[in-house]
Amino acid sequence: MSLDAQGLYYPSHEHDACGVGFVAHIKGKKSHGIVEQGLTVLRNLTHRGAVGWDPKLSDGAGLLIQIPDRFLREEMARLGVRLPPAGQYGVGMVFLPRDPASRIACEYEIERAIKEEGQVLLGWRDVPVDNRDLAESARRIEPVIRQVFIGRGRGITVTDALERKALHSSARARPRHPGAAPEARQGILRAVDVGAHLCYKACCSPTRSASITST
Repeated sequence: MSLDAQGLYYPSHEHDACGVGFVAHIKGKKSHGIVEQGLTVLRNLTHRGAVGWDPKLSDGAGLLIQIPDRFLREEMARLGVRLPPAGQYGVGMVFLPRDPASRIACEYEIERAIKEEGQVLLGWRDVPVDNRDLAESARRIEPVIRQVFIGRGRGITVTDALERKALHSSARARPRHPGAAPEARQGILRAVDVGAHLCYKACCSPTRSASITST
């Protein structure tokens, strides 16, 4: 069955794609209920994902949310880090190698890139992970997940500009960079998401994604 072109819809643009859902409060009010509704949408999109020989193994699922400022402010305060006001910092969700030497070298590359972009490194946070719902094959290659906090530097006055700088930093933090330490070049670094929002994702089915990272 094909539909006729109408409005912004063109049949020629049809192609296979992952499922995407969107939930928001019309007045911009933040709540845990919106996150719960987003997870419901994610579970309802299970049919759009691929499943491997192990039913727990999928091509991945995730959730993009606004930065939970109050929560992260409390978490970082426990680590001795005082975050700037909301909108004046970004958060990067980073997948790092499990080997300690490679991980430290990759973190150095990220910190180097942040400073080269004229931004401020505020600190790091370990993301709590419960991998009991991951397939065995996924656990074997599971990365260390950490969040890097980036404060805006001089000349950055709006959140969009900070987000662009944060994205540039993630692009420059390449372990294959000629000046990178040998340990970093041997490691695998993935900046899953960097900016004024957070992306939680894992190599699992949508029905299990909520239980992998607690926050």
